[in-house]
Amino acid sequence: IAPGHDAPLDELRSLAAEGRRHIASLQSRYVEETSVRTLRIKHNGMLGYFVEMPAREGERFVRPETDSPFIHRQTMANAVRFTTAELSDLAQRIASAGQEAEARQAALLAELAEAARAEARALQAMAEAIAGIDVLAGLAALAETRDFVRPLMSEAPVFHVEGGRHPVVEAALRARGEPFTGNDCRLGGEGEGHLWLVTGPNMAGKSTFLRQNALIVLLAQMGSFVPARAAEIGIVDRLFSRVGAADDIARGRSTFMVEMVETAAILNQASARSFVILDEIGRGTATFDGLSIAWATVEHLHDTLRARTLFATHYHELTGLTARLPGLRAVSMAVKEWRGTLVFLHEVGPGAADRSYGLQVARLAGLPPPVLRRAGAILKELEAQGGPAAMRRLVEELPLFAFAAAQGGEAPPVDGHPVLARLRALEPDTLSPREAQELIYALVALAREEM
Repeated sequence: IAPGHDAPLDELRSLAAEGRRHIASLQSRYVEETSVRTLRIKHNGMLGYFVEMPAREGERFVRPETDSPFIHRQTMANAVRFTTAELSDLAQRIASAGQEAEARQAALLAELAEAARAEARALQAMAEAIAGIDVLAGLAALAETRDFVRPLMSEAPVFHVEGGRHPVVEAALRARGEPFTGNDCRLGGEGEGHLWLVTGPNMAGKSTFLRQNALIVLLAQMGSFVPARAAEIGIVDRLFSRVGAADDIARGRSTFMVEMVETAAILNQASARSFVILDEIGRGTATFDGLSIAWATVEHLHDTLRARTLFATHYHELTGLTARLPGLRAVSMAVKEWRGTLVFLHEVGPGAADRSYGLQVARLAGLPPPVLRRAGAILKELEAQGGPAAMRRLVEELPLFAFAAAQGGEAPPVDGHPVLARLRALEPDTLSPREAQELIYALVALAREEM
């Protein structure tokens, strides 16, 4: 209970917390009233609190005829000890102040609880109203400060968003002083597909694109403005998401099993009014098994459910379905290669990605160069021959240490390597320590240029 609400409680708290100050205040008053400058209030285990003054000063207060508040307690060789009714009362109150304060506070809280209980309906209605105002004020502030737009809600099964953004990722980038690249998304409507097949390399932004559009649906239907330049959203009956990878050890489910259970829930419950995002269906099993499941899932979503769907995948074979599924559109995340480095543009454009750039992403992640060269050689062989038969031949025929050159070519013959040429031309006995050190740095730089 806050100070100032109840005077008796404040006094008890003050006594409990500042007992010494109250005793000192009483002592000062007694000194002033008696003119005995050496008067002191002391404490011991036998008498408790008592007033002590020199014997020559205290004799006049010991006499019975003296009209004095001091009650004689003890005479000593050089001092006389007294008590007073006021001091006894103060000592008693200090001793019990803590317990009394707790009891007083409990009684006041009980009264408050009873008063609140009598107004429970009104308080609950007020709390709900304040909560609603708080949410709406927060959404309004968000819309104003983050440049959100009011979506047009309609009965048509469409999802048309211009310059859509992910509000959380955008906030994180803004904190670092970096911009977020907005993207359009048009599902449903005349001449538009209701299912987008999103391809592109890892780290290009496929999952972010899926999530941001799901969040736009959620924000729009809860009455909020949305992070976009413009938006028209047909009412959604359910929002389904199959994104990310995680197992369920407690239930004995592998990552792939969890993925299939969640996919099954979507395919069994979604309707033409639903909004679905699916990320990398089928990646947790054998290549052709996963491709088959993803293929059939796309067909079911397109032909049977007809839900507005964003389907991210690395199975580029699925993009061929656009030729026979009229509501399917292939889009991709734009990337550029610049001086051997992969640059992610985070832009969604029409058409399928030409490849997944897995080796380039692996290089960015820091895989060792020998592993990357070996992976490049295997990839070339698989792309050249294709199919499971090629995989078996590759395992049998490709030499374990046949490292290909990094980035676009075969490894140069060892005999012609420029580092070896420099080494052969050396006369080690003629080098000074300084020259030897400079040569080592030069050879290291040359070797790095050749990688």
